[in-house]
Amino acid sequence: MNNAYNHSFSASSQLTQKSVNRCFDGEQHYYSHESTSTKTPMTFSIYLPDEALAGRRCPALLYLSGLTCNADNVTHKAHFQQKCSELGMIFIAPDTSPRSSEGHDVPNDERYFVGQGASYYVDATQAPWSEHFNMQSYIVDELYDLLRSEFPIDSIGITGHSMGGHGALLLGFKFPSKFVSVSALSPVCAASESAWGHAAYTEYFGDDKSLWAQADAAQVIMEVGQQYTNILVDQGGADNFLAEGQLQTSKLQEACNKAQQPLTLRYLASHDHSYYFIQTVIDDHIEHHWRMAQMG
Repeated sequence: MNNAYNHSFSASSQLTQKSVNRCFDGEQHYYSHESTSTKTPMTFSIYLPDEALAGRRCPALLYLSGLTCNADNVTHKAHFQQKCSELGMIFIAPDTSPRSSEGHDVPNDERYFVGQGASYYVDATQAPWSEHFNMQSYIVDELYDLLRSEFPIDSIGITGHSMGGHGALLLGFKFPSKFVSVSALSPVCAASESAWGHAAYTEYFGDDKSLWAQADAAQVIMEVGQQYTNILVDQGGADNFLAEGQLQTSKLQEACNKAQQPLTLRYLASHDHSYYFIQTVIDDHIEHHWRMAQMG
């Protein structure tokens, strides 16, 4: 194994490099930057295989994390680096929301499914959230353009877990020209109809249910119709949040049927909502996005 790869790649001054670690045939990087969308510093991790470090354009996968998470969770727990190293794939994990820091007073809520760590990857319209909680704009405009300008990216797919799975489905179907592929792990499929989403959207959008609909993955899929050759969704059969009605997976199946959007939906018996489940299926999702990138 190559443990001391001498590469020519470096990011520009728009980014502040926080750390670099050698990992398989590649490097795990962390960066921060000042966001104009959230008006706060934002952090993301990015795994760069040796091909990318040498300047070769590689397919990339953008992973959106779930409630209470940040860029660390998937980077430390999902064990995606080996598969990305084997395939030559870039893997990016942004934070889940803006956060309070020195000079930045970001609103929060004592409920873990509202506030910092719980953005749902939407642009809030109601004060006090609307000043900083502009995660849709951050992901699909600011971060997307920044990644393409700073790293040797060929194409970008989008995936995510739980709230992040909702974000992947939502943003993937709202902005299909930006993403070549979509998948999700245990996604919140109909956020406007779950208790989590109801609480968050009441804060972010107020009583305007038309805005709720525009931020509901299942409703958006039905509205825009087929956008991808196939989307992959995995769901743990023993997921307590599925049993509680927070995920509404059947609504995704119904939406894809009506939209004539091909969907591979797999229920994994005895698997829960944890990162043990994510470790079990993450390689399949990376391979799904890699195949879609080759087709594109």
